[in-house]
Amino acid sequence: MKRRTFLRASALSAGGLGAVAVGAQPASAANPLRVQVLMFDGVEEQDWAAPAEVLGIAGAMSGGALTTTLVTTGRPGAVTCNFGARVDVAEGWSPREADVLVVPGGGRYTDPASSGVRRLMTDRDFLRRLASADVLPVGICTGVMLLSAAGMTRGRNATTHAGAKADLAAQGATVVNARVVDDGDLVTGGGVTSGLDVSLWLVERFLGAQLAQRVETLLEYERRGTVWRA
Repeated sequence: MKRRTFLRASALSAGGLGAVAVGAQPASAANPLRVQVLMFDGVEEQDWAAPAEVLGIAGAMSGGALTTTLVTTGRPGAVTCNFGARVDVAEGWSPREADVLVVPGGGRYTDPASSGVRRLMTDRDFLRRLASADVLPVGICTGVMLLSAAGMTRGRNATTHAGAKADLAAQGATVVNARVVDDGDLVTGGGVTSGLDVSLWLVERFLGAQLAQRVETLLEYERRGTVWRA
């Protein structure tokens, strides 16, 4: 997993003034950091919209050094979100075309019969593909439980929505009570609105603190809580 090895190493130099390299070259329009945001029926609107907004702004401000694409878990098509919003997603998930995969939460996590995260947790093919994807996995809210179901949080530092933390711990993760947890080649966020803070941290980690601050200023948003780093 050369990509994962590199992405983990990149965390050690995060927070500097310059861009962090992606592959052999710094992130740039010619060599952008490619982010995919996973979309599925029952996905929580805020969980995917916040990262898409933050990362989209960062991409524009950086002249294309970061690209963001919404992708379905299978074929392209319409996705119905948790509160009924319908989104036409033009591309299917292709891990080879991404460096980072943002996995939102959604649905009623406490209801095993609900759509969203609970349905995907029973999809063995999806979990197998998720576990084998050579990308930096980024879990938002109960989306972290999809990473857990795929075996990706066992023995790792992670966080999730307050209502799922006990399950995350029971499945082998070391639960950290922080807004954002960066464990190198695994990044997780707790709670619905943490997608704002997680994605701003990704901007800082890969493209520098100055750009992250500019995005915050445009959004008129100040990051909350702590970024816990390995």
